[in-house]
Amino acid sequence: MAGKEPESRQDELAESLNDLFSSVSTTVKSELQGTNNLLELLEKMNLRVAEEYNGFGDVASGLRVYVEQLRSKSGSFDEYVQQIDAIEQQVTEFEAVVSVLDRHVSLLESKVQSAYQNPPS
Repeated sequence: MAGKEPESRQDELAESLNDLFSSVSTTVKSELQGTNNLLELLEKMNLRVAEEYNGFGDVASGLRVYVEQLRSKSGSFDEYVQQIDAIEQQVTEFEAVVSVLDRHVSLLESKVQSAYQNPPS
């Protein structure tokens, strides 16, 4: 019986080690599967973001074309803007002349009224 006891202890030890290695192996497999799942999720997220940015690129291209069209249209308005600025300057000068004339007319008016109120004797 003395010979069977160490052998049974070795069998128990071997079985315990086998269980330990199986448990460690299962744990490692689970960890690897979890990491693999995370990597797959990350890949799907990257694909989704790439699609989104691809859409932004299309929008940016469309906006660039729109801005170029607006620039070409606004270039044709530059001549009109210059004409409006010139007219505005002329109107300002004309208002100044009208103001001077208005003062002279008022002065003449007061002189005429004064002459009618005080006739020369």
